[in-house]
Amino acid sequence: MSLPVLNIQDLSIHYQTEQGPLQALRDVNLQVPEGKIIGIIGESGCGKSTLISAIIRLLAPNARIGRGSVNFKGRDLLRLSRDHMRALRGDEISMVFQDPMTSLNPVLTIGRQMYDVQHRSAANRAEKTARSLQMLDRVGISDPATQLQRYPHHLSGGMRQRVAIAMALMAEPDLLIADEPTTALDATLEVQIIHRLKELQREFGCSILFISHHLSVIAELCDEVIVMYAGEVVESGSVRDVFIDPRHPYTQKLLECDPARIAQRTRELPVIEGSLPNLVDLPGGCIFRERCSHRLARCGEDRPDLSGNQHQAACHLLDAES
Repeated sequence: MSLPVLNIQDLSIHYQTEQGPLQALRDVNLQVPEGKIIGIIGESGCGKSTLISAIIRLLAPNARIGRGSVNFKGRDLLRLSRDHMRALRGDEISMVFQDPMTSLNPVLTIGRQMYDVQHRSAANRAEKTARSLQMLDRVGISDPATQLQRYPHHLSGGMRQRVAIAMALMAEPDLLIADEPTTALDATLEVQIIHRLKELQREFGCSILFISHHLSVIAELCDEVIVMYAGEVVESGSVRDVFIDPRHPYTQKLLECDPARIAQRTRELPVIEGSLPNLVDLPGGCIFRERCSHRLARCGEDRPDLSGNQHQAACHLLDAES
């Protein structure tokens, strides 16, 4: 078997605050195999944004890496020089952000921005323009020559997101990080973007780390899924295993809150009672204990480890069942 494109081991990150260190990530382990799409799901505040910021080394100034490694193609990104890391971004690691209106420059044409993205290429202007036209066509934008002359505000949200995807794939990266790229789109456009992204992934053969709140998007697009809660990975496995047989109580409750699973009309949507724990003053034992209706006595004493082979979960209930 080939080595994973991305291999994160025991990654722990905290933020310095006036109240004390805020433990944003704790002992996170995950792998992104070559040619696979890995999804990450979890509530706001679970650590998704901190995780991807660590991968591309764009953490906030008050962030501190306590321990761990982020290995990309055999290199620990946390120990690369700034120049080496800057050379990786855009070429070997690309990113599609949540809101293309904030990631695209509003005062530059689409053509100028797609040309600038190729600044490391030795191709001439005509070749770069041809490459831009080709990429816009590949992401499903009609009349690409006209679109190159337009500004971002001339395009719809779906078209802007397609442009962002085209720019991210311009250098044919080994790893594409997509940070909730469909959140601002309506359901129809969301489906179109998902299918187009899946086609492009097969075409380019890149690996994708896909972050989303939308469970249906993860189920449709991804090969494997990682569930995060309050800075920890609580469950991981194939999409089929996790969605059909969720083992962690948090995953179970998260799936129950999916509107697509509601069979009967109702005025009230299901919610997970309680709130995230204080990450400055972490409780002992299981991080999900206060919101779990199945908690055991040992849940308040011992922190559970991820257990299992292909399908892993961090829950003492699994020990009790075995």
